[in-house]
Amino acid sequence: MKLLTAKPYLEAKKNSLETRIRNLKARGITPCLKVILVGEDPASMVYVEKKRTTASTLGLEAETLKLPSTLSVSELKTLVDHLNADPKVHGILIQRPLPPQFKENEVLEWVSAEKDVDGLHPMNLGRLAQGNPKFISCTPRGTIELLEFYGYSLKGKLCAVLGRSPIVGRPLSQLLLYKDATLIQVHSRTANAQELTRQADFVFVAIGKPKFVDRSYLKPGAVVIDVGIHRLPDGKLIGDVDFEDVKDHVSAITPVPGGVGPLTIDSLMENTILSAELAATPV
Repeated sequence: MKLLTAKPYLEAKKNSLETRIRNLKARGITPCLKVILVGEDPASMVYVEKKRTTASTLGLEAETLKLPSTLSVSELKTLVDHLNADPKVHGILIQRPLPPQFKENEVLEWVSAEKDVDGLHPMNLGRLAQGNPKFISCTPRGTIELLEFYGYSLKGKLCAVLGRSPIVGRPLSQLLLYKDATLIQVHSRTANAQELTRQADFVFVAIGKPKFVDRSYLKPGAVVIDVGIHRLPDGKLIGDVDFEDVKDHVSAITPVPGGVGPLTIDSLMENTILSAELAATPV
C-alpha cells in the first residue's frame, strides 16, 4: 500500500510558485489575498492562520480580516464590494461556516468571479462544467494534481465520488469528467452504494462522516482519496475512511493528516497567483 502524502508534491511545486511570484514582483505586483473570518469558530481560526502562514512563506501578501459574529449582512456585503473594487487585491476568500444570519450560497456570489480564488462562484463552477476552467475549486484541484504527481492517469478510469457538496463533491465530479474519467456519483440517497463504489478504480471520499468507508466499499487495489478530516476527543485526526481497515486492501491512499488538507491551501495560493497574473495581462 502506497501513502500518497502531500509533502513531496508541495516541495516539487514550491519553486515554480516562487518564480511566478518573483516575476510578478519584478513588474511591481505582489499577489494579495484577503481572507474574511466572521466569528470565532476554532477550526476556522486554525485554518485561516495556516493559509496566512503559507502565503507569507511563498512571498504573497495575505491578511485575515477578523470580524465579529454579530456582523450584519449589509456590513459584510459592503466590505466585499470594497475588496472587489481594490485593484491591489487579487484573491478574496470568505471562510465558512458563517453565522446564521448569512446565506452561504448568496455570499459566494458577492465575490467577483475574477477574484474568486476559492473557485466556488457560479461563473467559475459553470466554466468548469463547460470544460473551460479558470479558477478551479481548491480541494478538487489539489487532489487531481496529487494523483498526476504520483503518475496516475484518470483518462478512461472508473472513478467514484462519495459526496455531492458544492464545495467538494460536485466540482470534483466535473473536474474528473474534464480529465476524461468515467464517473459514479454516490450520495446519501444512493441505493446500493457499496456495490457501485466497489467497481471503481479510484474512490474519492468527501462525506463528512469519520471512518465511514471501510473495505466493503472498495475493490482490492483501489486508489483512495480521503477528503474528510475529523478531530477526536484525544486530539487525533482521522478521515472519512477507516484507514486501519482498508490499508491492506487498497493499492494507495491519502493519509489524514498529511494528505488532502495541505493541497487545498496550496491550490488557494496558486489561484491567487493566477488571478494576479491575469489582472496584470493586457486584454
